[in-house]
Amino acid sequence: MSQTFVHIFSGSAVEVLALRDALQAVNIIPVIKDEAESARLAGFGATPNLQRVFVHPDEATEAQRICNKLFA
Repeated sequence: MSQTFVHIFSGSAVEVLALRDALQAVNIIPVIKDEAESARLAGFGATPNLQRVFVHPDEATEAQRICNKLFA
């Protein structure tokens, strides 16, 4: 069965860690994708250090509200 996740934020590792902690405080477990780290581990060239945060669609509204409050 395929899982669909909603992209809610892109930013630096520091910003993503702050958002992750805020989401986990309300029991939302985000998926964090770091393409630069994946490329480094695979031996490919580096991309800009930008991470993306995804959440389950059922949690997207609450997660986006937290994100907006954190980075407003």
